[in-house]
Amino acid sequence: MGAGGTAVAAPGGDRIDREVVRGALDEMAATGAQGVQVRVVDGRRGFTARAGTARVGSPRPVPTDGRFRVGSVTKTFVSTVVLQLVGEGRVELDAPVSRYLPGLLPDGDRITVRHLLQHTSGLYNYTDALPLDPEDFDPIRYRTWTPAELVALSTARPLDFRPGTGWNYSNTNYVVVGLLVEKITGKPYGHAVEQRVLRPLGLRDTSVPGTRVGIPGPHAHGYARVRGEVVDITELNPSVAWAAGEMISTTEDLGRFVDALLDGRLLRPAQQREMLTTVQGYGLGIEATELPCGVTTWGHGGGIPGYSTLVASTPDTATRLTASVTSSPDGGPVNGAEELLTEVFC
Repeated sequence: MGAGGTAVAAPGGDRIDREVVRGALDEMAATGAQGVQVRVVDGRRGFTARAGTARVGSPRPVPTDGRFRVGSVTKTFVSTVVLQLVGEGRVELDAPVSRYLPGLLPDGDRITVRHLLQHTSGLYNYTDALPLDPEDFDPIRYRTWTPAELVALSTARPLDFRPGTGWNYSNTNYVVVGLLVEKITGKPYGHAVEQRVLRPLGLRDTSVPGTRVGIPGPHAHGYARVRGEVVDITELNPSVAWAAGEMISTTEDLGRFVDALLDGRLLRPAQQREMLTTVQGYGLGIEATELPCGVTTWGHGGGIPGYSTLVASTPDTATRLTASVTSSPDGGPVNGAEELLTEVFC
């Protein structure tokens, strides 16, 4: 068993074998993860499990209530806000971006709000132009980026395809969406996320950090090896991800969020249907994934230096999995994720 491996819950009567879950997490910690924590809900039963350690060189286990950077799971929160604005008649899904943000995009007359939310805009992914490998990212990890700078990295390149004719995951889409939310509401996009999602659901451990480099509260640390040295990359300026991936949360908060979202407690029925209508498995800020056993889950993955996140739920939310993985100095394939998903959902 990996250092700190444990599971916490009421015993007996479970469909899910917690020893199998524990074994999968131990495999992840042995093959590239510094630490991993998961929260599983199956019907009325739930449990947490963890493996690895919270820090290099320390036996301290990963806190099961620890905060972590959720990366692109941020997109699901932001899309929810946009679809709420659509339901209020303040935004039209099939209106061109230029209606709301004139002059921002050279192709703003052809790119619609829906294209942005569904990654069918053709906008070049700005993060592909950034030095995100550990050695090159370390010198710029505290830099503050403006959304305009991030968009400019994208618009300096041609479109990947004509809007609406293809699909390509692009973080640029959600930077533009964040600017759209700010234009419509007149406030920072993070304020809209807090007012419309976090506060109503009581997600007190979820935050939009802005330029704050630290993670509040208990948390595990992520690492990289830079020029032969072990570097703690937990602290960074998340403005480089902004509305595409800057948020911080916990497994409990993410589980409550996806439960409320798929249960229809955050969106009106018409906008719920729009969110769950997919192109190549991607809806509007949410992904549908068919597992090898035939079960389909809804959720989103996320990655940012030091942290990887997964949110997955059955459509009826009866079974949910939220997980955070922190990177070890030398990385690796992080085996065991498939076994984890199979045991929880199949």
